[in-house]
Amino acid sequence: MEIRPDDLTGQAVQDLLAIHLSDMHKNSPAGSVYALDLSGLKALDVTVWAAWERGVLLGVGALKQLSGTAGEIKSMRTNPKHVRKGVGLSILNHIIAEAKRRGYRTLSLETGSGKEFEPALHLYRKRGFENGPAFGDYIASPFNQFLHMTL
Repeated sequence: MEIRPDDLTGQAVQDLLAIHLSDMHKNSPAGSVYALDLSGLKALDVTVWAAWERGVLLGVGALKQLSGTAGEIKSMRTNPKHVRKGVGLSILNHIIAEAKRRGYRTLSLETGSGKEFEPALHLYRKRGFENGPAFGDYIASPFNQFLHMTL
């Protein structure tokens, strides 16, 4: 598996991100979706990586700079054909390593609640993220959760 920065111009990455955004809207209450669309992921403070193997897209993940010492994980998604193969963990480890390289002291994320979100929550908690308060511009609700890791 090769994880490399992505410029979001390829159709495979765009299609996977469209699936991600669609699923977030399908599995979240109105007004509770904070997933970035393509224009949001192209912002200067966001870096996107794609995981590839032999020309096949395995997954994507992004890191948004919140400050000089904090980052946020965005748009983590594994290709549905490649779940349970360690793709998400590999991308997550890559993002954590990059956050440390950048000198961040904290890494945070927002996600939802319910059975559709359990695999992601399990992955984040297994890697050391813990539930905590809302951050940035987020407003806590009964649906969303905020996870944080001290680096």
